[in-house]
Amino acid sequence: MKYHAYVPTVVLAAALVVPWLAGAAALGQDAGGKGKPVGGKHRTDWFYEAKWGVFVHYLTSADTTVEQWNKRVDAFDVAGLAAQLESMGAPYCVITLGQNSGHYCTPNATYDKYVAKGRPSKCARRDLIADLYDVLSPKGIRLMVYLPAGAPNRDKKAMAGLKWKNGAHRNREFQIMWEAVIREWSTRWGRKVAGWWFDGCYWPDATYRHEEPPNFKSFAAAARAGNPDSILAFNPGVKVPIICHTPVEDYTAGEIGNALDLGAKCKQGRYSRWVDAAQLHMLTYLGPTWGRGKPRFTNEQVADITRNVVACGGVVSWDVPIRVSGLIEPEHVERLKVMSKALAADPPKRRK
Repeated sequence: MKYHAYVPTVVLAAALVVPWLAGAAALGQDAGGKGKPVGGKHRTDWFYEAKWGVFVHYLTSADTTVEQWNKRVDAFDVAGLAAQLESMGAPYCVITLGQNSGHYCTPNATYDKYVAKGRPSKCARRDLIADLYDVLSPKGIRLMVYLPAGAPNRDKKAMAGLKWKNGAHRNREFQIMWEAVIREWSTRWGRKVAGWWFDGCYWPDATYRHEEPPNFKSFAAAARAGNPDSILAFNPGVKVPIICHTPVEDYTAGEIGNALDLGAKCKQGRYSRWVDAAQLHMLTYLGPTWGRGKPRFTNEQVADITRNVVACGGVVSWDVPIRVSGLIEPEHVERLKVMSKALAADPPKRRK
């Protein structure tokens, strides 16, 4: 399949993950809608209407060579993945740009300027994101991307080039460079990318909560450089109840550990769409952990879990295993297909 040539332009095992318990242990702090955004339309309106979506970790190990990575990304079956997502009725898909190994599924000249410095780039030559958009958009499926907030911690050259210090540090130099990397991607893709999910925002007071940039505001501005309507989430790690990490995010990152009673129902009217001013969103894995294994829930459980969150006005992202080829494991496709049909046949009444 032809793919985009790049021209530089300088989402836990025995029980599920949302506690439908009363009081402080609740999923989202509703307080009768306190903190709900003022005004009419909100960036997350389409996300709210979507109700649920798919999250995939397309990654590799640190010892994968540049040649091997390019061969893998070149062979990614975007049409096949799009067909699977369409068969499920998935309204959106979130895919990783990269993570700890330092390999990224799309080019970035700014990143290479700081990291590669004449060496072969671990950024793929194929712009997989642009190619995915081309097959997802005609099907009405929105595309979102995942990116860590820090440098790849299994790539020492990348950490050195980006001047990254792991831990509670200001990391001013790193953040300025990282925002430049993000800005290049965002500007190139424009409205092709509908949102970002930033991982690893674990030390907000040290790194982002400052009056002077770089800060959360400049971070968000870089991500929205190409699309001012892009929805953003900054992950604080596993937090129960789910929290809004910063006023500049549009939806909650919503990463949850094993903290939910599957049989509980959201009938008390305690929770709503908003966590402070952010759209309620939950991210968990359908397998035994992120991006691997067989489904840990039955068809009925997946539908019930999703329905509970959606009824509260929330959105659920299901992380599923993806093969090297770019295709999702069939058992997971079937679980989400059945869930989607169940929600369509009996739509939950939602809180706003």
